[in-house]
Amino acid sequence: MKKKIQLFIILLSFYLSANCQRNTIIIIADDLSPDYFGFYENSFDTVDVPNIRSLLARGIRFKYLLSNPVCSSTRTTILTGRYSFRTGVGGIVGGIGGSNQIDTSEISIPKLLRIYDNNIVKANIGKWHLKQPNPAINLTSPLALGYNWCEGPFIGQLPSFINWTKYTNGVASTITTYATTENVNNAVSWLKNQNTNKPFFLWLAFNAPHEPLHLPPLNLHTYTNLSGTLADVNAQPKQYFKAMIQAMDHEIGRLFDTLKVMNKFDSTDIIFIGDNGNTPRTAQISDLSKAKGTVYQYGVHVPMIIAGPSVVNKGRVSNALVNTVDIFATIVENFGYKNWQSEIPTNKPVDSKSLQPIITNTADSVRPWVFSEIFKLTTDSADGKGMRNRDYKLIRFDYGAEEFYRLTDDPNESKNLLIGTLTPTDISNYNYLCTEMNKLLGNNLFCQKTVSLNEDRNIENSVFDIYPNPSNLFIHLKFSKELIGKCAVEFIDITGKTCLKLIDFSPNINNTIDISTLSKGMYNVNLKYDIHSYSKKLILE
Repeated sequence: MKKKIQLFIILLSFYLSANCQRNTIIIIADDLSPDYFGFYENSFDTVDVPNIRSLLARGIRFKYLLSNPVCSSTRTTILTGRYSFRTGVGGIVGGIGGSNQIDTSEISIPKLLRIYDNNIVKANIGKWHLKQPNPAINLTSPLALGYNWCEGPFIGQLPSFINWTKYTNGVASTITTYATTENVNNAVSWLKNQNTNKPFFLWLAFNAPHEPLHLPPLNLHTYTNLSGTLADVNAQPKQYFKAMIQAMDHEIGRLFDTLKVMNKFDSTDIIFIGDNGNTPRTAQISDLSKAKGTVYQYGVHVPMIIAGPSVVNKGRVSNALVNTVDIFATIVENFGYKNWQSEIPTNKPVDSKSLQPIITNTADSVRPWVFSEIFKLTTDSADGKGMRNRDYKLIRFDYGAEEFYRLTDDPNESKNLLIGTLTPTDISNYNYLCTEMNKLLGNNLFCQKTVSLNEDRNIENSVFDIYPNPSNLFIHLKFSKELIGKCAVEFIDITGKTCLKLIDFSPNINNTIDISTLSKGMYNVNLKYDIHSYSKKLILE
């Protein structure tokens, strides 16, 4: 009898363990804004995605997830829970402009899970794009960051979805299976090969619907009117983009079916996100200069659904402001690891705020603002940082220009409030975001302007900008409209003394001024043209 009781206790313990087990899968779509999904606000030309849509009834749709504008930096924020200015991964690894690569000494999600419970199996399936493939040691960087298994393309953009190189734990092979299908094949094989009693974490990163745009296998979508020729792709790129999304959704459904057959679906939380906004070629906005690669909303506002057994009161829509860094703490705490902060080195602070209070429906927000950034090894005018609260957004480009938007009535960021008269509410939000940005970054680069109700902020003050600002040896004046003839430029210090004056200054697109003779401090840069006067503040370091 005693042995029977002991056997019963063991079996009961096994049953309870299996049914209380929590697994997590994060599914990342590549270059995907919310506006292709009919269940998101401001959707346009949408696509039928029944499997992704099925997550809504089992989870929470987040309306305001902010990513970074490009894939490598966003993926690093998720994996490490740290903003890009901390990790150094600010752009596209190996892409235009270049970026630093991820440091394998970073504390990652799989590293923390290994510390918490080494029985949790962890795989990275699909696109990596956080290291260059050379030297060869980089090919095992997912393993160095804590994964037990890694399998997929190493680079960002595939040359072809039907002829590409896959790396399995660092070993290369040529694949001719359709990439989206192969990703799911690999995920399914990995799941089936695991000890079914062990909890798992799966990072599944598709290359779809990233370019090259193409016609997926016909059994994966319903767009039967597409020929697949290059001319047809160029003529209607959005239709091919939709077909690629639908093919991805089809294969996601196959993954769900596998989980159900394995009796794992009901014990698995699923996070579906996009990594950044659509490219100009597939963007559904009028101003294509504000798409992928920019900190404008269309470049960084992405979809996210969290669904599964951890969600309390399923079928909700959350208005919470969320950053991609927050996925880090959310996943770690989903496995029960609540005191993970004790493992974080003081020299590598984590910015992540766990979404567990929202998931368990005990709070409706976890942060008052969200942040986005892009910076490259070879800088350009798109490099900058943005921060938004519920209603407003502040952008500062690295060359010094600032823009400020009221998103509640201007979601497409078409009216820069710094050109015009600010209301008291505008000023309060501007100053709040300036302060928070400076505290986050540990500098005073933001809001060098003094903004008050009495300040003349008419449209004429947008005539020119100064960059870089702060500066030391040289500055450039960038004009927003053509000025014919000569003008005068004066540099006036805080005592009112004119320290440098250029009388016959000829404005054009780029103007360089030598300021090396000026002392450190703050200056008003006054530009006098015809009967008009314009002024900007300049910091000399």
